[in-house]
Amino acid sequence: MNQLIHDTTLYENIPDKEGRMQREMAVYELLEQLSIPFKRLDHEPMATIEACRGVDTLLGIHMCKNLFLCNTQKTAFYLLLMRGEKKFKTKELSKQIGSARLSFAPEEFMEEYLHISPGAVSVMGLMNDKEQHVKLLIDEDILQEEFLGCHPCVNTASLRLKTKDVLEKFLPFTAHAYQTVHLTGEE
Repeated sequence: MNQLIHDTTLYENIPDKEGRMQREMAVYELLEQLSIPFKRLDHEPMATIEACRGVDTLLGIHMCKNLFLCNTQKTAFYLLLMRGEKKFKTKELSKQIGSARLSFAPEEFMEEYLHISPGAVSVMGLMNDKEQHVKLLIDEDILQEEFLGCHPCVNTASLRLKTKDVLEKFLPFTAHAYQTVHLTGEE
């Protein structure tokens, strides 16, 4: 088990605000407002999908790899959700969305549009993208999963949400549509 996970208790309620960032609490409050049940696991900061290996086991899910991308001109921004074990191949995604030269977006855009810091990128950040600067891309494998794993806009907790709730309640609330992509991770 990951040594950064000290407490293996799963929580199904909104935590006390003490010691938590406002951006995290806003996620819980929105989930409650939208009647989206969740399970939460608190842990030490985990900034990579590899670090989350014990978390997904405890939550009974596959944590999503969340990549914040942009085109060369930094005029088009994308949030890609894909299975953690898949390798990301820029060329494979670029062809499907008709955007050449994708790269990881600069940190300042992540903070400006999603109110998230590196290592905490999450679909939950779309609640902060009121002007729809970021287009959501979801690998088809994620759509086949009953549950989706993500951070609540901070990397010191992880959530288990029903994929259906994210697609049918959360995304409509944020006014974000999504595009399904097919990623193999192969050359």
